[in-house]
Amino acid sequence: MVHAAKHFPSVRRHVSIPDPAESRTRGSSPLQTPVLVLNASYEPINICGARRALVLVLKGVARTEEEQGSTLHAARVVVPMPSVIRLLEYRRIPHQTRALSRKNILLRDRNTCQYCGIILTSSELTLDHVIPRSRGGSSSWENLVACCHTCNRRKGNQLLHELKEMTLAREPRPFTLHTSRHIMRMIGSASPAWRRYLYFEN
Repeated sequence: MVHAAKHFPSVRRHVSIPDPAESRTRGSSPLQTPVLVLNASYEPINICGARRALVLVLKGVARTEEEQGSTLHAARVVVPMPSVIRLLEYRRIPHQTRALSRKNILLRDRNTCQYCGIILTSSELTLDHVIPRSRGGSSSWENLVACCHTCNRRKGNQLLHELKEMTLAREPRPFTLHTSRHIMRMIGSASPAWRRYLYFEN
């Protein structure tokens, strides 16, 4: 069956992946907890906050597939908080690209310093130009990596071949659909409700 392409500007504008390191280190209200977003075909396509998920459900754009177990009490209604929602109309997903930004670089690198391997929150990390700008390096997916402040100071404006003890954990590449799926699995690894959609379990 061929599905017609649909455009959901309200979904695309508000869907974002939370910071995985910060979600592990700070408390959050039920309205801020991450919710897995499925396409109409049950394919996982992104993560949004519970508040946005409720808006999509109440507008009839999506339905709740799995619940958190808590409820939201409004003036005249009690609404179960979603853990997984599914869009009611199929949304064709093009080759996924993301804007080059500090947040997305840290997401791609999983909040991990690419030189020493330490995992930190976003506020404790900086970005490093692998080839320093002072030596012709550009601000691009292939030249920016997450870096702790200690490694950043140590590297300075030097090239990696000039440093004997600093190497990259992995080659920096653009943010891809594979990266997004990995982040979804990392955030949802402890949730049985998410695992059935992310790990294809029965």
